[in-house]
Amino acid sequence: MRLDKHIKDFFHLVKIQQIEIYNEFSLQHELGVYLRNHLDSTFKIQFERNIRFFGIQEKLIKKELDIAIYNPQTNEKYAVELKFPKNGQYPESMFSFAKDIKFMEQIKEHGFTNTYAVTYVEDKLFYKGSNTNGIYAYFRLNHLLHGEITKPTGKKDEHFYINGSYQINWTSLDKDVCYYIVSI
Repeated sequence: MRLDKHIKDFFHLVKIQQIEIYNEFSLQHELGVYLRNHLDSTFKIQFERNIRFFGIQEKLIKKELDIAIYNPQTNEKYAVELKFPKNGQYPESMFSFAKDIKFMEQIKEHGFTNTYAVTYVEDKLFYKGSNTNGIYAYFRLNHLLHGEITKPTGKKDEHFYINGSYQINWTSLDKDVCYYIVSI
């Protein structure tokens, strides 16, 4: 199943204002409902599902999936992590975007068919701006997201390693409104 195509179709409906999203919860809910209505009925769509439900006992970077999609008959499993930042805090938000990608890598390593990190923004400073150093380079200059990622502010004591290499390709929906889908 190509879940990314369904996600793109969902965002097309957002663009033409057939679906309204106004915060991260509405994004999660509306995308989940959309998927429930467009996927084969053998798939279960669940929100905020703890990873232990899928037999993952070890500690990962996060412990709950924003959207879990699975078919109990075929053992197909998909996960989607979502971000819709509303408060600026650009470097911290970008660090959270990267953290979602790392989490989706970990989930994929535990037997999921495919995983996705999806971010929707209504502020161009997430994808454009004069600062293009450090974490900004991944989201403003399309540098490959790979390797050690360190918390960009505060004590800078949190870090993780991204195994794959991911290009952040923003898709414009409207003035200042963009999204990306990273498929792991």
